[in-house]
Amino acid sequence: MKKDTHPDYHLIDVKLTNGDIVQMKSTWGAEGETLALDVDPSVHPAWTGGGARLMDTGGRVSKFKKKYEGLGF
Repeated sequence: MKKDTHPDYHLIDVKLTNGDIVQMKSTWGAEGETLALDVDPSVHPAWTGGGARLMDTGGRVSKFKKKYEGLGF
């Protein structure tokens, strides 16, 4: 295997939106740097079950639902 082909994998601090700091291994930045997140699992609708809305632009969603209506979802 060639030397120096993989990036440096080191510990960084990750600051969540609520102020908590978690240590993780990453290739981002340098050892000990802090990465501040704008979105994390405590605030993102995908993890919190928030009210995400489905935008139907040009009838695409309704066309998709009609096409696959008999498949059980």
